[in-house]
Amino acid sequence: MIERACDDDHPYDVIVVYAFSRFFRDGFTMEMYIRKLAKAGVRLVSITQELGDDPAQVMMRQIIGLFDEYQSRENGKHVRKAMVENARQGFYNGSPIPLGYKTVEIDKRGARIKKKLAIDAVEAETVKLIFRLYREGDGTSGPLGVKNLTTWLNERGYRTRRGARFGVATVHGILTNTVYIGEWVFNKRDSRTQQPKPVNEHVTVEVPGIIPRTEFEAVSATLKTRDPRVTAPRVVTGPILLTGIATCAGCNGAMTLRTGTSSTGKVHKYYTCSTCARQGKTGCKGRSVQMAKLDAIVVENLAERLFQPERLKLILGKLAERRSEQAAEVDQRVANLRSELTAAEDKLKRLYAMVENGLTELDDILKDRVAALKTDRDRAKEALDRIKLRPKPHDFDDEAIERFGRLMRENIASGPIAFRKAYIKSVVDRVEVDDHAIRIVGDKATLEQVIAGDQNANPNVRSFVRKWRARKDSNLRPSESKSAQHFNKINGCSELSRSVHPLITLGNFRRSECEAAR
Repeated sequence: MIERACDDDHPYDVIVVYAFSRFFRDGFTMEMYIRKLAKAGVRLVSITQELGDDPAQVMMRQIIGLFDEYQSRENGKHVRKAMVENARQGFYNGSPIPLGYKTVEIDKRGARIKKKLAIDAVEAETVKLIFRLYREGDGTSGPLGVKNLTTWLNERGYRTRRGARFGVATVHGILTNTVYIGEWVFNKRDSRTQQPKPVNEHVTVEVPGIIPRTEFEAVSATLKTRDPRVTAPRVVTGPILLTGIATCAGCNGAMTLRTGTSSTGKVHKYYTCSTCARQGKTGCKGRSVQMAKLDAIVVENLAERLFQPERLKLILGKLAERRSEQAAEVDQRVANLRSELTAAEDKLKRLYAMVENGLTELDDILKDRVAALKTDRDRAKEALDRIKLRPKPHDFDDEAIERFGRLMRENIASGPIAFRKAYIKSVVDRVEVDDHAIRIVGDKATLEQVIAGDQNANPNVRSFVRKWRARKDSNLRPSESKSAQHFNKINGCSELSRSVHPLITLGNFRRSECEAAR
């Protein structure tokens, strides 16, 4: 309106408001726009605060503007204080409800209804599915990245609460939202500027959790390692075996390559704490270990301790015990969904009976109610179907475990660095280097997937994969025949590769080449 009023054709002579506070509640901004309108020959008139243009009345208008601004700020202060106190008591303040939750009425104080967040059994299944796909995949592939996960959901008809398609930012927001572990944080950002507020002003409200804390922390760690700003190209394609895996136990910083030359001219290579190298002893006291020595320790211990059949059976046995405990929780979720499905169907039957018996007419309001109940019933059915389609844990015989152990022992000890690194990263998350110990850390669920022979069991999404140059002016692709020969050579024999293959993407080979070789 203001911009139109200032056009050259002078469409308006007067702008009428109820009070100056309805125009602006900021004294400086109000005066700026009043003067801008005056230059265009447009007057601002308040119905309840009639003032002229003489100096005394202009001053009065400015004082009114200051009082309006003060009152607005005071009101905002009291509203924020009330909302913070409401959150401290565990009540919901009315922000957008996260996927997987709904609001339930807890208390009524006068005309105000107090609500809290509760789990929506149907939507909670979608949240659990998103976390499971990111960590484990859908049973036909390895863990999905955020982009592939978004595509997977949209292709199969999953939608947000508002019926929109999922976006990358939406999925990433779900994977990083602490509300799913029972911690809803209120007052994190300024509502106007969207700038983060100090941590001491945050209010953490306990809500029912959907995702176990251990799973959420594992997802957070994976998101961090997959961040392109964290995982550099040299981590994926570099010629160093433990790049991106070796970390300093003191500061959790990466161990990077450092070289030194002895008096005889011999070059020595070391893994060194990058934090100490960049910040000095104030950042970390620093640790260094010879590259050949650390590589040998990791490879030998993986071969002798992890990839022995007895050790693999013990790990998988403990994993099976833990999953049997989780089965009871899944049964409870199924019971809740069936309860919701039964409730929706009973309500529909009662409505149909009322219409048939002539107790009510099928008007527009009743039609909307029937449609809403049908939607609730269909959502519950879909959630039940998704639980039934969830892939079951694998059962392994002694022969499969033996084949896997033999394959891994062979391929982590010999062959090009790129292949050895890919095999190690398929089962190892990190190698912590301490003063007197080296800890090899991995995930049992990922190990189970690799043994099962999933086609993309690598827990780390590859980043910085360069496309082949169309003009073939650089980075030429190796021929199919050489790739196949190299793949078969590394894997020992084609029969072994067909039976167990922990990775489908190894080194710089494309998937089609690996399948042809296999």
